[in-house]
Amino acid sequence: MTESPLDPRFFWKVRPISATLLEPKPRCVAQAVLGWPEMKGPNSSSDYYRYLTRNIMVIVIVVSFAPLILFGGLVGYQFHTSYHDKVVAHLKELVERHKQNIDGFLYERLANVQMLVSAYTCAELTDEAFLQEKFSMLRAEYGGIFVDIGLVDEQGVQVAYVGPFSLRRAVYSEAEWFKAAVGKPVYISDVFLGLRGMPHFIIAVKKTCKDTEWIFRATIDFVAFNSLVEGTRIGKTGSAFILNKAGEFQTRPPSAPALDKGFYSRFVSGKRLEERGSKVEEVTESGRKLIYVTTPMKNGEWILVYQQDASDAFSDLYSARRLALVIFMVGGLGIVFMALVLSRRVVSRIARADLEKEMMNEQVIEAGKLASVGELAAGIAHEINNPVAIMVEEAGWIEDLLEEEDLRGSRNLEEFRRAVNQIKTQGKRCKEITHKLLSFARKTDPTAKEIQLNDLVEEIVGLSEQRARFSNVKIKTSLAPDLPTVLASPSEMQQVLLNLMNNALDAMEKTGGTLEITSRVEGDNVVLDVADTGVGIPKQNLARIFDPFFTTKAVGKGTGLGLSICYGIIKKMGGEISVNSAVGLGTTFHIRIPKATEREGRAKAQGDG
Repeated sequence: MTESPLDPRFFWKVRPISATLLEPKPRCVAQAVLGWPEMKGPNSSSDYYRYLTRNIMVIVIVVSFAPLILFGGLVGYQFHTSYHDKVVAHLKELVERHKQNIDGFLYERLANVQMLVSAYTCAELTDEAFLQEKFSMLRAEYGGIFVDIGLVDEQGVQVAYVGPFSLRRAVYSEAEWFKAAVGKPVYISDVFLGLRGMPHFIIAVKKTCKDTEWIFRATIDFVAFNSLVEGTRIGKTGSAFILNKAGEFQTRPPSAPALDKGFYSRFVSGKRLEERGSKVEEVTESGRKLIYVTTPMKNGEWILVYQQDASDAFSDLYSARRLALVIFMVGGLGIVFMALVLSRRVVSRIARADLEKEMMNEQVIEAGKLASVGELAAGIAHEINNPVAIMVEEAGWIEDLLEEEDLRGSRNLEEFRRAVNQIKTQGKRCKEITHKLLSFARKTDPTAKEIQLNDLVEEIVGLSEQRARFSNVKIKTSLAPDLPTVLASPSEMQQVLLNLMNNALDAMEKTGGTLEITSRVEGDNVVLDVADTGVGIPKQNLARIFDPFFTTKAVGKGTGLGLSICYGIIKKMGGEISVNSAVGLGTTFHIRIPKATEREGRAKAQGDG
């Protein structure tokens, strides 16, 4: 039978164990990882360790990439959807607001004309000198928005005119705007060239005098109106324009891309004019994707269209996507590199463990595990204590600066000092927490000493006052004087009080209320009550309130461990914690802790027994 190089008998048959430890083994199981000479023969382990390295590397890459791809894809999709909807909603809101501005402009001009018509008689309106005076007032008031005004009789003849064109006695009987205006008390026309050969639109108001109907018309400056419409611009390519029911432009058409009239006619087809803020996405012939947002205006006779390149509207989204892709690629390379390094390190350690496991016993392995736990605990404590020490030192430095600077006149000086003292106090508390971690790792109990609960309550109240103020909660304390001390860990009692006060503040966060803390003596116990006027705890939940992981808070707002931890701490001190609550009235927690002298007497009696 061929002996395996992994068989311990092989080493004993070749040479003594001392020689084996001093020299490289001729058939070492770790040669591929540790760099020893390559082994030959059917029992070579180099292929096994290369195979193991490759498998570990593949597993690390797959396990690392799978959640990364899944999470990245999910988050990317959610981000894309929400950002896309946000941009579209913003564009709709922008177009709707601009539509209101344009409608307001039109109806304000209409009101100007209506006021002029209703305020004066037909005789006055046919007097061109009188019209000239009123026209000058309109021009002075509105800065040239009104181009001209005139009065047209029933036959469509303009009997009075004031303006820069020679349109007196102009005949409009066959004009589309005149035919439409005859049957309506007020009318705002589409944009047309008319007799003057220039784009414009008119506002017409009917006036009846002695059974004779007259139409008073005013021409609105197209350039000013077009500038108002084109004022809606976002990014580099955003632009707005207006179409009428026939799909004809009422303002200057967009400069790019150049599309035929039929393309824009689809915006006014069917029920399109009845929709509000509908989003339309089209692809031009050049392959460029465009966004169109439409909304009707002028009582549905016109439609306001906003056009923008999708690449421009979603430029931030595309930039974020490119950045995420770059980060993913860099992270992927990092994962592959680290997978290679870690797999080699892991296999190297496996090989070393295989080499040495024949010379180790279970006691050595167990000792190594215990040493690792101790090192881990010490490392955690060291890493936490370093920033805490820096924080406390910086707080002391700030305290010195407050003494040096001339801040006596500052009304916040005392608040600064209180905040600095609080930082120092909580820094010491963090040190105590790390001490508890070390104590747990070393199987030792936290340090307990005689403490005064009243002092501890005042300290925690000072810590919670800011949050209580924002929650509209008033904190009241009723602390018995000359309260006996108790034997407890200060940091653990702080944790209990802080948990109870935070729960009370959470219960009154929306409604506000009163948080009252009372201390007193009952026989051999010191009693501390924490009462709130919050929503209360339902009766069916009271029996489970101290169970681990039981919580009535929303997901992400509570772990269900706070009261369970408080229960364990108080029980360890030899005390009791109980609760009374009624829905709609509030909740009161009662903490009973033996006096320090009483607890020491019990401990002594148990020791004697």
